[in-house]
Amino acid sequence: MLKSRPNAGRSQPKQQQQQQQQQNRQPQQQQQQQLVHTTSSHYGLEEFFDSSRNLGERQVKSGRAWRTDELRLKSNSDLHKLWFVLYKERNMLYTMKEAAATEYELFPSPERIDKVEESMANLENVVRERNNAYWQLEVSPCATGERPSIFRRDVFGRHRWHKCSQHIPPYHRNWHFRNTQGPGKTNETDWFFHKYREMKRKHYNYFRSRTARYLRDLFRRFPNADAEYIAELHPEFPQGYVQHLKENHVLYDDPPRAATRARIRPSEDVQQ
Repeated sequence: MLKSRPNAGRSQPKQQQQQQQQQNRQPQQQQQQQLVHTTSSHYGLEEFFDSSRNLGERQVKSGRAWRTDELRLKSNSDLHKLWFVLYKERNMLYTMKEAAATEYELFPSPERIDKVEESMANLENVVRERNNAYWQLEVSPCATGERPSIFRRDVFGRHRWHKCSQHIPPYHRNWHFRNTQGPGKTNETDWFFHKYREMKRKHYNYFRSRTARYLRDLFRRFPNADAEYIAELHPEFPQGYVQHLKENHVLYDDPPRAATRARIRPSEDVQQ
């Protein structure tokens, strides 16, 4: 027992020294953590515009668009980050394109916008594939994971596809939703929808008559044209109508303008 006392007394200063060393290391570690950061560099408003080295260039080199096979190998978090990178790049390109048009200058390499949009479309397709696979595995083979849609009238009386969403109050008690997005059933809505259908019908008849006039002129110039192929190009006409125009285009010939034009006679007040 007498021999163990000096050893116990010597161990206490060692423990105190270790504690003091740990306490001295903590502020140093905190200083190092404050000096090292992983946040993105801050460029201000310049990050929303193209790089200064590309200003005034005739051509800007850029890579190809992201392919679907490459995006399938990435995780959901990587796709989420890549989506915002592409979204920011697209907005920057649109801003520079508008600025170049305002200054009457040439926008270098406009195909960059197409590449970014193609990448975003491929990324969205990959996300939809994963969402559909998850719903088919967890819910049912018929589930797609997309929001359900219904075909109903909007506030102006037009029939449109509306995507359904969950609401806390039911439809018959949600008066705000019925007044803002519910189907319109007033007299003003009926009058508007009547005029709207009339306008659509006039536009349809106008373009259809113009296309028929073009086909009559075509058969007049080329009597041996293939009517079946032309009918496939114009599905708005009923079956057999294009063949009827080919066989009877002479009946629809317009009279010459010189014969129907009224002769302009000089008025008596005009001095000749």
